[in-house]
Amino acid sequence: MKTLIDCQNCQLKDCQKNCKLKVIKLHAPTDLKQRLISFGIMKGSIIEILEHSPAKSTMEIKVGKMRIALRAKEAALIEVEKI
Repeated sequence: MKTLIDCQNCQLKDCQKNCKLKVIKLHAPTDLKQRLISFGIMKGSIIEILEHSPAKSTMEIKVGKMRIALRAKEAALIEVEKI
């Protein structure tokens, strides 16, 4: 089982709870990328990881004042770095 890591440049799904991150790149297909951008998740935005589900299949993140739940599959498409 893969453990959560302290992110430098990595996928959002691999980062620890309470970690503040900066989005480097979205590796998502166009339709998903547009949805993420509509939530404020875009290159340069700041994300904070609030919670992971027990099975690590979803995570709750904070972007600005908005809280969003992401599937691990979607979080794997977001490249981030720790700030």
